[in-house]
Amino acid sequence: MTEYKQDVIKHAMFLEAEDWAKGVNEIHVHGLSSMYYDKWPEDTQDGCVTDTSFNNGTIVRTKNGEVIRVIGEQLTQDKLIDLWARKNSDKAQILESL
Repeated sequence: MTEYKQDVIKHAMFLEAEDWAKGVNEIHVHGLSSMYYDKWPEDTQDGCVTDTSFNNGTIVRTKNGEVIRVIGEQLTQDKLIDLWARKNSDKAQILESL
């Protein structure tokens, strides 16, 4: 049983990270064409957009209630676990100590 302990811990961390990644970090409604991550200034030429930033680093841009683009990349399992562990070190330490 102990031979699978690290795999079980990693999977538990991944499940925690997946749930955490869906959380909203920030919501920004704006009409700016100069956001540091913005390569699409045309999105705001005729009105405001809503950029919803999630814990996993992706940004979902909506306009008039419709998604017009997703900015950022989906993280691989290992990268997601690493990001989650850095942001939730207390939970990560508990799982690693099991």
